[in-house]
Amino acid sequence: MALKVTRVDVWVASIVDRPGGLAQKLGALADAGAELEFIIARRAPEKPGTGVVFLTPLKGAAQLRAAKKARFRKTKNLHSVRVEGQDKPGLGARLTQALAERGVNLRGLSAGVIGRRFVAHFALDSSADAAKALRILKKVS
Repeated sequence: MALKVTRVDVWVASIVDRPGGLAQKLGALADAGAELEFIIARRAPEKPGTGVVFLTPLKGAAQLRAAKKARFRKTKNLHSVRVEGQDKPGLGARLTQALAERGVNLRGLSAGVIGRRFVAHFALDSSADAAKALRILKKVS
């Protein structure tokens, strides 16, 4: 089975580092009908009392309005390629090796498996790197 490889926009917002800080941001998007597929949230040690949340996707006018109101913005310096498919032993190694062999440096990688399916988000530094990664990852089996 072929991998599904797509570019995705990543949205980011600051959060208050307190109980409910993240829930408030996610609730605003849920109220607008967002069905989020991927969320990473963490503290921002360089700014005590705050954190940051990254997520995808946001679709449609209502979700974009809610995102703007909740102070989300589409990232300009983080580019992401989403890979989904049947999980196989060693697949993560093959994907990252294919990128390495062609000189693509990753900014980050987040992945998970549920049952026999996996999804991975490859973070890259530039749009050109993301385009190159997209072409490379589509060829991995």
